[in-house]
Amino acid sequence: MLKIGLTGGIGAGKSEVSRLFAARGAVIVDSDLIAREVVAPGTDGLAAVVAEFGPQVLREDGTLDRPALGAIVFADPEKLRALNAIVHPLVRARSAELEAAAAPDAVVVHDVPLLTENGLAPLFDLVVVVDVDDEVRLDRLVRLRGMAEEEARARMAAQASRAERLAIADLVIDNGGPLEALAARVDEVWAELVKRAAAA
Repeated sequence: MLKIGLTGGIGAGKSEVSRLFAARGAVIVDSDLIAREVVAPGTDGLAAVVAEFGPQVLREDGTLDRPALGAIVFADPEKLRALNAIVHPLVRARSAELEAAAAPDAVVVHDVPLLTENGLAPLFDLVVVVDVDDEVRLDRLVRLRGMAEEEARARMAAQASRAERLAIADLVIDNGGPLEALAARVDEVWAELVKRAAAA
């Protein structure tokens, strides 16, 4: 089994690369998806979040009110640490379950937005970084996601810098061009990953 850490700054196109890897046979372990799963209604995770932050973080239907929780934790580093102390171990445990269920010769791609920021590179056999010029990312966030420029710049500034991400990359996927070019580069990287998985 080859364990890959896939990351990239907001607007770089990491989700698209993850989708392309899945289409080629990768087992995808999506941290964002799992982070939602572990605080779904009826889970111990949601119960722990409510116990820590109070019932005001729930919607009427019993689901987590993410904007309400975000307003609390992003204004207070201590509260953010408390939330991470609840969610991160649950995400790690579920990720490990998904990885353990994969075939011995699988290429397991962990899609981790904050891989660089959280110093997680050593957990993987290889780190793949989806890279795009910052101005291109800004344009995508404003034009395609409808963010205000100020919000987009703030979200980018809250993440690791492009240089910090590239410093931990074993393989880089440039996503500054058209989708056809991206698919071709993913094919190249995939061939390399399959070769390494077979060697492992």
